[in-house]
Amino acid sequence: MAAPATPRASLILPRASSHSHSQPSAGGLTSDRVAASHRRRGDFVFVVNPSGANGRTGKQWKQLLPHLRTRLADQCNICECITSGPSHAIDVTREAIKDGADAVIAVGGDGTLHEVVNGFFWKGSPVCALDRGPDHSTALGLIPLGTGSDFARTFSWTNDPRDAIDRIERGVKSKLDIGVMEGPNREPHFFVNVADTHLSAKAGYFASMYKRFGNLCYVFGALRAFWGHNNQDMRIKVNGGEWRTVHKVTALCIGNAKYFGGGMKITPTADPVSGDLEVVILQDFKWYDFLLKLHRLYGGTHLSVNGVSSIRVQSIEVSEVTASGDIFVQSDGEHFGFLPTKFSVLPGAVDFFC
Repeated sequence: MAAPATPRASLILPRASSHSHSQPSAGGLTSDRVAASHRRRGDFVFVVNPSGANGRTGKQWKQLLPHLRTRLADQCNICECITSGPSHAIDVTREAIKDGADAVIAVGGDGTLHEVVNGFFWKGSPVCALDRGPDHSTALGLIPLGTGSDFARTFSWTNDPRDAIDRIERGVKSKLDIGVMEGPNREPHFFVNVADTHLSAKAGYFASMYKRFGNLCYVFGALRAFWGHNNQDMRIKVNGGEWRTVHKVTALCIGNAKYFGGGMKITPTADPVSGDLEVVILQDFKWYDFLLKLHRLYGGTHLSVNGVSSIRVQSIEVSEVTASGDIFVQSDGEHFGFLPTKFSVLPGAVDFFC
C-alpha cells in the first residue's frame, strides 16, 4: 500500500503476507518518494505485538496511543505497525530502516525487542537506508508493555510506558552493544539481553508453556528441565584463544545485559554499553541447589557461590566434549538451536534511546 500523498500523524502499516526473513523491497512504508522528499519531521515507527502478555499489550497500546500522539506528534511522524505473527517485527523493521525511518520503537516485551533488533541486520550486516546517505542511522527505542521487560530492568526503568515516551521525547541516545550468535549452517542471529545454553536454555523452552503463571513460568520451566537433565562437560574458546574443558556444566549464560527469566539477575555485572559480554558458568548444580540458591540468582549475589564463575569476553565459542546435538541454545528467551555456537559482541552497533 502506498503512503498517503501528504504526511499524517499516524500511519497504520500494512501487514506482511508472510513471516519470512527475506530482505524487504525498496517500497513499503513511504513508497511515494515525492511525499517523502517533503517530510519535515522524522518517521518514528512503533512496532506493536498486540498478542503480547496474553493480549494485554494490545489493550495497553490502544490506551497509550492518544498520550503518545500528544507528546510526540509535533516532532515526528508517528507510524504504527501492528504485527500479525512470528517474525513480522523483523520484516517491518528492515523495511522501515531501508525506507529511511529515523527510529524504530519496540512496543511490548523482550520477544518483540528481540525481533526488532534482528530487523536491524540482514545476513550478518546492518541494514541501511536506500536514499538517506551514509551518515543516516535509525535509532532503536523500547516501550515496555505487558508483563514488563528484563532488558528494561538493566537500566532500572519503571514499567510505566509514559516514562519510556519521555525518554524518546528527550532524544538522548547511547551506543548500544549487540550480541551475535553463529552456528554451523546457520546465519548470524542477534541478541540484546542474554543468551544461554543447556539447562537455562531448556528451561526457557519449557517456560513458554507456563506463561499463564507470569514471571513464575521460568521457575516451573527450570524444574521441568531438570527432569532427565545431566550436567555436561563442555569445551570453550575465549577471544579466539585455546580450547579448554569446563566440567559438569549446568548452564552457561552470556550477558549483554543483566536479567533474564522474569527478573533473574543472572549476569549481574553485564553492561550493554561496555563493549564486552559477561559469561557466567554454573557447574554441578542439582535440582535442590537451584531451589536453595534461587534467591541468590534473582538477587545477583550468586557469583560468590561454589560452582559459579564469571569472565568477561569479546567472544566465546562453546561446544560439547562428546557431541550429542541436543544441548539447547537460546537468546532473549527465543530458541536458537543447539551447540556448537559462537557468541560475540558488536560494540556500539545501534543508537538507543536511553
